[in-house]
Amino acid sequence: MVASVHPLATRAGLDVLKSGGNAIDAAVAVGLTLGVVDADNSGIGGGCFMLIRLANGKFVAIDGREMAPAAATRDMFVRDGKADGELSQTGALASGVPGEVAAFDYAIKKFGRKKLADLLLPAAALAEKGFEISHSYAARLESVSEDMAKFESSRAVFFHDGKPLPNGFRFKQPDLAATYRGIAGQGSDWFYRGPFAQAAGKWMKANGGTMTAADFANYHIALREPVTTTYRGHKVVSMSPPSSGGVHVVQMLNILEKFDLKSLDEATRLHVIAESMKLAFADRAHWLGDPDFAKVPRGLVSKKYAAALAKRIDLKHSTDVASHGQPPAWNTDVFKHHTTHFSVADAEGNWVACTATVNTSFGSKVVIPGTGVVLNNQMDDFSAQPGVPNAFKLIGAEANAVAPGKRPLSSMSPTIVLKNGKPIIAVGASGGPKIISAVLMELIGLLDLGLTPEQAVAAPRIHQQWSPDELMVEDSLPGNLRAALEKRGHVVKVLPSMATSQIVARDAKGKAFVGAADPRADGVAEGW
Repeated sequence: MVASVHPLATRAGLDVLKSGGNAIDAAVAVGLTLGVVDADNSGIGGGCFMLIRLANGKFVAIDGREMAPAAATRDMFVRDGKADGELSQTGALASGVPGEVAAFDYAIKKFGRKKLADLLLPAAALAEKGFEISHSYAARLESVSEDMAKFESSRAVFFHDGKPLPNGFRFKQPDLAATYRGIAGQGSDWFYRGPFAQAAGKWMKANGGTMTAADFANYHIALREPVTTTYRGHKVVSMSPPSSGGVHVVQMLNILEKFDLKSLDEATRLHVIAESMKLAFADRAHWLGDPDFAKVPRGLVSKKYAAALAKRIDLKHSTDVASHGQPPAWNTDVFKHHTTHFSVADAEGNWVACTATVNTSFGSKVVIPGTGVVLNNQMDDFSAQPGVPNAFKLIGAEANAVAPGKRPLSSMSPTIVLKNGKPIIAVGASGGPKIISAVLMELIGLLDLGLTPEQAVAAPRIHQQWSPDELMVEDSLPGNLRAALEKRGHVVKVLPSMATSQIVARDAKGKAFVGAADPRADGVAEGW
């Protein structure tokens, strides 16, 4: 079963499974295809987190997050004493060193059956042949066209007759096809130590960037120990820092386990969920960062700490959360060493939950000339200044300050759930910090409320990230529930939609695969 945000990517994953590949091979094929057809969200100019459950029961968590260039400094986005968000979001200073190619390469070599070239070449052929741009893709391109137009190389790829590519346009990408073929022929070194690294370094030097070819050569993936918890008789496994997603999904589940969510009326249930989000995001703002640079307390995911936080939730009123909490052993017991999500499972028992991103739509808006590759703007996920919001209005502290070689904090939350030792759900989402709340609410829907994957994905979502202190709700949430939440003291802000998710799961009998693609996007879940 494969679930992704684009039908062509889902089909690429299925083709790999049908030709003898396993779930790891298929997941990489999906990711590489998304880099062709969904470049506003992800691609080889960005990074990813891959959570793999192997058929032998072992979990592998691959950190392919971007790294800050060696010349990065904590004040690199500060001008006249104030953080300049434009610098961290658009242009030459906005990008970290991409990690997706390295993560995919590692996953295939260690756990796949195919060669990386086998997965690159079909995607290259698609880039050369072209595909029809959808209405949503055209709309996202239009929304950032002013910034894209600032860069000649970006205009050359994403504009036609001086205007951003329209709905229905057959989009051919010969430069990206050549890049994929270069990697296929010479391996990941072509990207990190060869022509791509040299082209990126040359463009950066000419345009005031700090990233160099040496930064590409020094990039490395990291293997992380996943975070785990138990919830309602299930084992939940998710990504560890520098992803904040897994930590806070686990933290909130631990808090919510203290409440009988199924028996609560819907308004009270949403209120309790929102309060758990507020408490977790207050901790996120203070404690979370790259564990290789900051002390991220393991106590954040302890049941004891969650029980203390749960006692702060009033069933009838929204509670003011002035600051972060203090988890046990916070100074000693620490973690060591826009976006898309796709989930894949095979018959042998291999499961993959992978979230990949270039951050906001079309990343830094920069295409490295002659390569077709859109570079990320993940440097905006650092705290440009403590307490200063980023593009998602998230704030951070010293733990997430910019430093050379550091990986910025992420909200990506690839998660796998097991029952009686067997995997039954792979889930994740896109949408910045709303990833965390989307994954949480889907798990509640699946594990507490008995929803099907389709129902869990489609259900109205809420999001509370502590700062700003407002409860975001989708406009599909009924008016009576909004009013009930406001009556409890929540400042409700209505949004058209929040996050996009993909689920692969076992059916209720544990025999067949089922999948769900988010109706908020154009994705497809399909099995074979």
